[in-house]
Amino acid sequence: MKVYELRGANGLESIVRGERPEPVPERGQILVRMKAWSLNHRDLLIVNNNYNGLVPNGSIALSDGAGEVIAVGEGVRRFRAGDRVSPTFSSSWISGPMAATDPAGFRGALVDGVLAELVICDERQAVMIPDHLSFQEAACLPCAAVTAWNALFGPRPVISGQTVLTLGTGGVSIFAIQFANAAGARVISTSSSNEKLEVARRLGATETINYHVSPEWQDEVLRLTDGRGVDHVVEVGGGGTINRSVASTAVGGQIHMIGALSTGALNPRLLVSWKTLRGIMVGSATDHASMNRLVDFHRIQPLISDVFSFEDTVEAYRYLESGSAIGKVVIKA
Repeated sequence: MKVYELRGANGLESIVRGERPEPVPERGQILVRMKAWSLNHRDLLIVNNNYNGLVPNGSIALSDGAGEVIAVGEGVRRFRAGDRVSPTFSSSWISGPMAATDPAGFRGALVDGVLAELVICDERQAVMIPDHLSFQEAACLPCAAVTAWNALFGPRPVISGQTVLTLGTGGVSIFAIQFANAAGARVISTSSSNEKLEVARRLGATETINYHVSPEWQDEVLRLTDGRGVDHVVEVGGGGTINRSVASTAVGGQIHMIGALSTGALNPRLLVSWKTLRGIMVGSATDHASMNRLVDFHRIQPLISDVFSFEDTVEAYRYLESGSAIGKVVIKA
């Protein structure tokens, strides 16, 4: 079978097309013929040696994909041939809190990902995909969508009437807009592009802020909320935005720390007013299944920017790296 392996972390030249023997499912495993895959900013961090010191050594690329079950091993009860599924982001985290050992098992870094014609996994490490989604749309969910879901529906979930702030229009932020809107929340979104802000409005953002026009955007957030601040911040910027995010948050609000696109120092005094800074690391297989129920009920459809062929995988990485995408970058079989 054809695969794309990550041989080191030397930029795009690390992505190498190769072949492996076709896997055979053992007891408790399913074999999936992959139909589509999607990229995340995480995939760029991995190939650019910026992923917490974890350097791949021949592992299959990518964490996100969807396909059809074509064979099952002995004892499998959850799936049968013909089912449409996605392997989950983690190869070990099934439910409950994340363990310290789980990050090493996240797909597409130290362990095999899903950018292969055939993928084998434990039946507990896959979920059925919503009926209304195509394979390409379902391939967008395992990392970015589960992360957004975990942020907004974690220990203190968003409720109708609350206000959510999203930063930028990357995959996590786009899903956060859609999920918050489905929950009946007000959404304030930021971006440097008016074109991208218009997309955010179409997906459910109530108000938008161009941070090139308003570089002190936390002041605009406070103005829009009559000085109160927001209940949830989906914080993907990192050190360069965290102080403004905390300043934008209401007393009792939560800042869900996801990304680290920039460096900087947090002023701890900003957290004194009973604001919670919460780290997010995608989610478990149970989280993925729960999120799918939300996606299914509200008929939510991922926003796809561009679709590349399997043969043009490196070009898909290059396009994501350009920053031009509005929505997910997808690879089709």
